[in-house]
Amino acid sequence: MTDPAAPAPRSRGIYLLPNLFTTGGLFAGFYAIIAASAGQYVDACIAVFIAGLLDGVDGRVARMTGTQSEFGTQYDSLADLVSFGLAPALVMYFWSLSGLKLMGPVWGKVGWSLAFLYAACAALRLARFNVQTGSVDKRYFIGLASPAAAALMMSFVWICSANDLSGDSMRAVAPVVTALAALLMVSRFRYQSFKGRPAGERVPFVAILILVGVFVALAIDPPSVLFAIAFLYALSGPGTWVWQRVRRRSAG
Repeated sequence: MTDPAAPAPRSRGIYLLPNLFTTGGLFAGFYAIIAASAGQYVDACIAVFIAGLLDGVDGRVARMTGTQSEFGTQYDSLADLVSFGLAPALVMYFWSLSGLKLMGPVWGKVGWSLAFLYAACAALRLARFNVQTGSVDKRYFIGLASPAAAALMMSFVWICSANDLSGDSMRAVAPVVTALAALLMVSRFRYQSFKGRPAGERVPFVAILILVGVFVALAIDPPSVLFAIAFLYALSGPGTWVWQRVRRRSAG
């Protein structure tokens, strides 16, 4: 006879729908690495942005359908490490950082070391986010989120490729962009997460007009618009920090 007070047996299955989106993002990140190794850098950049879209969908789908799980959380984090850590680092390496070896053997080591720095900082950023979940203000990210850092890296490669600027010609700039994105991920700067506003809350009508304008601009020149958005967002963290310090000094 079954004891009614005994806990129900734990299911060994996993939820398909949210993990399907996560797998799609993982596939996009993996494809970006393959495409970059074959010299198809624009395709690689687009793949990372697709991974970003899927990453934004899987969590929302899990919450809307009540299919959140610890397995899904851990799987999503590992997929993010590939899509927003390894993939951008290797795309940037194949595109430009590998060319630093033409300046000498030491510079060649600097190139792959910067790629590793980005990947390592992405891993550290994801680990810190996982342990801080539930203990920090959800309206803000501490440090630049890895998808945003990947967007900065990939939009830079994309806009350069769209304007016929090769990785070799950008050897002086690519290391700076890579190091900036890496260090911002592990910084203590606060970034708006855009999660604090309830989904059903009303917004001003002008917000819809701005959104339409962004979509139109994306249709006209995707790499330029994506780079502008990623660059301004990346600078918003240190910019807000400086502004707050200036206000405190003036108020004191």
